[in-house]
Amino acid sequence: MVSDGAVIQFEDVHKSFDENHVLRGLTFDVPKGKVTTILGPSGSGKSVLLKHIIGVLKADSGTVRVLGQDVARLNRGGVQVLRKRIGVLFQSSALFDSMSVLENVAFGLRMHTKMPEEEVRAKVAECLRRVNLSGVEDMAPGELSGGMRKRAALARAIAMDPAIILYDEPTTGLDPKTTNVVGDLILDIQGQIDITAIVVTHDMPLALRISDKIALIYRGVIASQGTPKEIETSEEDIIRRFVRGEL
Repeated sequence: MVSDGAVIQFEDVHKSFDENHVLRGLTFDVPKGKVTTILGPSGSGKSVLLKHIIGVLKADSGTVRVLGQDVARLNRGGVQVLRKRIGVLFQSSALFDSMSVLENVAFGLRMHTKMPEEEVRAKVAECLRRVNLSGVEDMAPGELSGGMRKRAALARAIAMDPAIILYDEPTTGLDPKTTNVVGDLILDIQGQIDITAIVVTHDMPLALRISDKIALIYRGVIASQGTPKEIETSEEDIIRRFVRGEL
């Protein structure tokens, strides 16, 4: 069952691509103001789940509600309005290499608001400060380290004051030190602003460290879920197999 107070709700959601039945009756909820982490092996449906949240995909059957709205019932304009309330930190950071850090962080503000340029610059500076990256406005993404690029991308993701932020494999390809920095950033942002976070990752140590709730998706359904302590101490075979890399 899903919770009435959930910010995001999946209810008996099915999604197929030709003969590949990816989501197979997935039911799941994301509580407001918390960090919910989705674990799962490659091909289990993690990315498909995220694409339903932002309206890139629509369920074949079942219901996906985001911020109280049935995503499948939204027209194109409605989906665009919803997306403005969702920030995304992409796996590759996805910064525009031809733009400065300031221009990257300001991109959504300039495209979707009528905020005066002075306020845009002040907002960019505030977002960079929140991610401990002050003073790099004039730098190009190519001049940044991997960890700094993640910070700049996170600043861009929060610039529009979203209600929800999605972290898509935020530590993939990073060294252990930078991985810890990303974990710190996620926790710092949760402490600074009222936001609901969904983290998709294969990184169990990260999930145990940052999460309020963890869910394991396997073969298109939520196979197990609970608090980090419940997951860490679980004797469920599916959890043990995932931890051992057997799924």
